[in-house]
Amino acid sequence: MEVSKETEQKIGQLQMYEQSMQSFLGQKQQFQVQLVEIDSALSELQNTSKAYKIVGNIMVEADKDELKTDLQSKKEMLELRIRTMEKQEAQVREKASKLQSEILKKIKKED
Repeated sequence: MEVSKETEQKIGQLQMYEQSMQSFLGQKQQFQVQLVEIDSALSELQNTSKAYKIVGNIMVEADKDELKTDLQSKKEMLELRIRTMEKQEAQVREKASKLQSEILKKIKKED
């Protein structure tokens, strides 16, 4: 069975979409891990009177309220990034699905 050049190009584009989705998934997982770490740190901050922050290779005492504000800000940023990635992933998934349907139709016609 031989496929046309156009169909080959579409198959290549579909593979690129799939690679993009894998990349999104990896990045999203990294952000989710960071989010879990931040939630854990915020939870621990509530149970302690002293707070410490890692700066470079050392740990220094930090103001608990400032640290909490900083962690909340990072959490919001990560949540926004995750939502953005989910939207991008959904768009790419939709494009890939449409392209896959087109490819299957073309291959059936070429048979």
